[in-house]
Order: sequence, then structure tokens, then C-alpha cells
Amino acid sequence: MGPAGGSTERQRDLAGGSSAADLREVPCYFCGTHDETLRFVDGDYRVVECAHCGLVYVTPRLPPDRLYEMYQSEYWESDRAKDFGYTEYLADRELYERTYRRRTRTIRRHRGQPGRVLDVGCAAGFFLAVMREQGWDVAGLEISQPMVDYATGTLGLPDVRRGDLLDAGIEDASLDLLTLWDVIEHMEDPRAHLQAARRALRPDGLLLLETQNVASRFARLLGRKWQHYKHEEHLFHFDPASLGRLLDEAGFEVLENSPRYGGKDVSIDFLVERVGRIHPALSVLASPLRLVGGLSLYLNFQDEMVVVARPR
Repeated sequence: MGPAGGSTERQRDLAGGSSAADLREVPCYFCGTHDETLRFVDGDYRVVECAHCGLVYVTPRLPPDRLYEMYQSEYWESDRAKDFGYTEYLADRELYERTYRRRTRTIRRHRGQPGRVLDVGCAAGFFLAVMREQGWDVAGLEISQPMVDYATGTLGLPDVRRGDLLDAGIEDASLDLLTLWDVIEHMEDPRAHLQAARRALRPDGLLLLETQNVASRFARLLGRKWQHYKHEEHLFHFDPASLGRLLDEAGFEVLENSPRYGGKDVSIDFLVERVGRIHPALSVLASPLRLVGGLSLYLNFQDEMVVVARPR
């Protein structure tokens, strides 16, 4: 990244060819005010903290239609994945499935028997494939048509639909589990989606979500170089307090909030790409690791929150 105010690459290359003129200022989601404390500036974006409630968020933002369009194709095969999207999302299927098998331990701790699960923002359906292995009745929602096509065609998942919780018409009290993996921070109106999730869950159902923790030690250590500051897509940066408030306002009781299974199995290419965000020289130093074909590792920097909640 450049100095404050100066990521010229981002200024030239916003998602989908948008320009700075397309960006719009937004107030605090909780307070509705513009009384903000600046954390840092990066190109056309500011990461700010509400002076009243402490919510950390990004302003200005792309218009809603661009926020929707950018997830259709460019997000999954990005040529600038340090700042936006994934280099080759589908190529890492095995790693994602390995990660999700590890994370299902959290589910089994809270629910002994399989039931009906809906994964919102399911992407290519890798989590649903793992849950199907474990005997669950699976369904998914995803706004990206190419990902829906992969989930239904390549993975053969029977019920993955294009849409989101606000327009999919999910039957009330029909789900035992609803999951949101790395999704809530992308949503312009996360409270509305969580309220819809509450309606879709049975009274004894569970919500399981993961998102990044801006108050974690790793986030504080890296500062503006933290890998989750991806301003076009990550609109909010929650911490336990702000996420707890959001869930409470949506009608949920938090049962658990832990970074224990917030890590990911990643390829060496991914690691080399991301350390370059800290300093370009680190990518150069790490590049010889790419010669070891097929190597991967599990990383958990304790900067992700895996939250289990239930309807109140």
C-alpha cells in the first residue's frame, strides 16, 4: 500500500471499471451519523470508526448495482487478489473442503444430529458438499450465477439458488442451521439479512457465521496492512462488541464467539500473494516456496470470529 491518501492503483482500477465519481459517502450503520474518527485513508477509501458506537466501516463505497455486479465473475478470478477477490477460487476446492471439515466440529458441539442447512453466500458450494457428506439436507443461496452453475453442475448439489435471504422466499421456521461464512461484512444491510435468517430458523435452530475481528491482536499489529482491509468488498469491520450488538438487534442470543476454527487451509501461492501486502520484498523472498508443488498449510492468526447464535 502507498502512504495515506495514495493508492493510485486503486484510484485507477476500481471494481468493474468504476471511478471515484461513482463512490458514495455512507453514515454509521448503527447511529446514522457522519461523526467519524479516521483510522486511515487508502486511495479513494477511508476506514473510519464511529465516534459514538465504535463501529468500524468503509466510506465512500461503490453504488449498490456495482456491489452486486462485481461478484458475478471478476471477483472469482481477480488479477489483484491482494485488494479484491480471489486469484482462482475454484482451483482451491480441496483446501476449502478441508477447512470446512475442520469447522464442522463447532456445529457438532452444538447439534448432535444432521438436519436442514442453508448456506447463504455459498459460492461454489464447497461447504455444502462437506455437509452433504455428513448426512445433512443441504441448500444454498448465492448471487453469482457462475458459482450457482458450478455448485449445481459440477458438484451436483440439488438446491442452490441465485439470490439472497431478502428475495429467496425461504419458508419461515424451516431450517435447523443457517450459515454465513465470510459474508456479513459484504452486506450493505446486514441487520435485515440476519432478521430474515431468524425468521427462517426453527425456534431451536442455530445461526453460525464467520467474519473478521478488527480488534484482534493480529489486526492491530498489521494496522492498515491487515489482509482483510479490502475496501471494495469488505464494507464493515466488526469486533465482538459491534457484532454482538448487530445480532442482538436482529433477535439472536450469542452462544459462542471464538477464533478457534477461524483459520484456513491455504496454498503456498496464496501465502506468497498475501505477504506481499505487508511488503513487496516478502513476496520475493517467499517465491521459491512455489517450487514445492502442491504444498499447503493451515493458518490461524486468531483474527476471525466464528459465532454460534440462536433465535431469542
